[in-house]
Amino acid sequence: MLKAENVTVRYGDHTIVDHLSFHLQEGQWLMLAGPNGAGKSTLIHAVSQGAPYTGSITLADKDIRRYKPAHLAQKIGVLAQKNNVGYSYTVEEVVGLGRYAHSRGFLAGKDDDGEARVENALALTGLTELRKSNVLTLSGGELQRTFLAQVFAQDPEILILDEPANHLDLVYQKHIFSLIHEWLKIPGRAVLSVVHDLSLAKKYGTHAVLMNNGKCVSQGNINDVLTPQNLQAVYDMDVYSWMREMLGQWE
Repeated sequence: MLKAENVTVRYGDHTIVDHLSFHLQEGQWLMLAGPNGAGKSTLIHAVSQGAPYTGSITLADKDIRRYKPAHLAQKIGVLAQKNNVGYSYTVEEVVGLGRYAHSRGFLAGKDDDGEARVENALALTGLTELRKSNVLTLSGGELQRTFLAQVFAQDPEILILDEPANHLDLVYQKHIFSLIHEWLKIPGRAVLSVVHDLSLAKKYGTHAVLMNNGKCVSQGNINDVLTPQNLQAVYDMDVYSWMREMLGQWE
């Protein structure tokens, strides 16, 4: 569905992503993992056309830069790590903006599925009771769920998520990842996400790209990538032992 080849992102003399390639296939949840500064979010920005890059990114075998914005929005939905708002829209209005790419005609057009998609997205993310709330009054977690609902209402083929559980408490971390997992079961869909929590990556990811200093250290099946040896090399610590030590506190 999505293919990146030799993607490189530079700012001045500083290389953030260095000749990185990956393929995203239908039904996959591809986790971009690695320490802070590895280039994960920058790679996400390049794929979503938010950062300049060299190399090739193709969607359905077509250069992604050749898509018109509205058509691309029907294919790819993006949830950023931070969503700052400066307007007093309601939750329902913000979620409804996800349907813009599906409207027909000049400015505002007919969207046959729009109302149902918005209702479903609000219900899935637990926002139905907050639908009339001003987004400027929401907590960080509520705001993140609002923008996830907007992406669900958009109904793309590919979800691109930069730390989707950012600002969420444990209940909604589980809720959001479970929702995405269920969303992915529908044919013709795939997910690409940045995740710092390796436990979440292991539980929900099917595949992974392990990054460090802008480069790919390993990629493939999640269990083949997040091995003790690979994680030791990237994090310079015994990640498996640390995870077991942390888990042992709950026994």
